[in-house]
Amino acid sequence: MLKLNAIHHVAIICSDYEKSKAFYTQVLGLPIIKETYRAHRDSYKLDLSVNQHSQIELFSFPNPPARPSRPEAQGLRHLAFEVDSVEQSKSSLESMGVEVEDIRVDELTGKTFTFFQDPDGLPLELYQA
Repeated sequence: MLKLNAIHHVAIICSDYEKSKAFYTQVLGLPIIKETYRAHRDSYKLDLSVNQHSQIELFSFPNPPARPSRPEAQGLRHLAFEVDSVEQSKSSLESMGVEVEDIRVDELTGKTFTFFQDPDGLPLELYQA
């Protein structure tokens, strides 16, 4: 039987590499593991550490197709980050000019959460630990 241990990484394709790199490293504070430029593909791959177990791979490609709609498009709905305090994290993002939705309560778990977007409109979630 197949046994999955953890989610290793999430891959994101962005439209503006420098803008997204600044967002994920400066606004979200994710440390860079490795940055690679692949000349034959005219593409960057930026490996970012979320924690000791998870990573985000940020890719740039020439002319990637846009996401069809948000948040109910078929495929990945959103990426959620666990935080110690949704309220403090929301305030921190807002102080850096990021628009964040009102905090809500998950009706199934009683935990607080909220959504915001990356520079390409990818829905990102903060979820109370």
